[in-house]
Amino acid sequence: MDLGLKGKRAIITGGTRGIGRAIAETLAAEGCDIAICARNADQVTETVSALKAAGVNAYGAALDVRDGPAYRNWIDTAAGALGGLDIFIPNVSAAGGGGEGEENWYATFEVDVMGCVRGAEAALPHIGAAGGGAVVIIGSIAAIEMFYQPQAYNAMKAALITYGSQLAQAVASEGIRVNTVSPGPIEFPGGSWDMVKKAMPDAYEEARSKQPGGRMGTPEDVAGCVAFLASPRAAHVTGANLIVDGGFTKRVQF
Repeated sequence: MDLGLKGKRAIITGGTRGIGRAIAETLAAEGCDIAICARNADQVTETVSALKAAGVNAYGAALDVRDGPAYRNWIDTAAGALGGLDIFIPNVSAAGGGGEGEENWYATFEVDVMGCVRGAEAALPHIGAAGGGAVVIIGSIAAIEMFYQPQAYNAMKAALITYGSQLAQAVASEGIRVNTVSPGPIEFPGGSWDMVKKAMPDAYEEARSKQPGGRMGTPEDVAGCVAFLASPRAAHVTGANLIVDGGFTKRVQF
């Protein structure tokens, strides 16, 4: 199926590894021009080179999304470098790595929630000027499932689902669709589940055993779903939260 993405322009935050990198590569394979940001400058440089080698225009910068003014300015610059903007994918996450206690809550709020909100506020005028497009927020099943323990990551991902649903209603008249994709356990080299596998094999095996298909998800599993929702093929889908977890969650999704 041709997704109709050739020539579209997309910004992906946290686009150098894991799910973000897979999204960037998937969209590039569909013919999208790509802008990415991440904190590691070397990883940004390598990713931009790889995307260009795929035959698309690519732009990137080392950036911490917690720096609101710099983040907003970068989105404006990136949209200019791409010649406009059709797709925004706020993917960057603190992933529960902000430390202990209240510090972790504030850090996760700044990265996961405000990284999405600030980015969307900066990106939406560009998408509107292009005649419409899509925002695809990267959530998590931690927002909808009792996921190990009370923690900031779970709560902030839940906030993003609500934000995305409300934003979808607010911008639909401008031809902009907003959806969320919520992955289950996703394994890739150097990722959180890879570290769990090495450090806590029993916990890893417990999670894997809950997968009816017998395997953890991959970044590519998520990226394909994001590409569809970002594409004109999903023109009548907005305000949705798509669960991509291989059956890990057991709730009935009415």
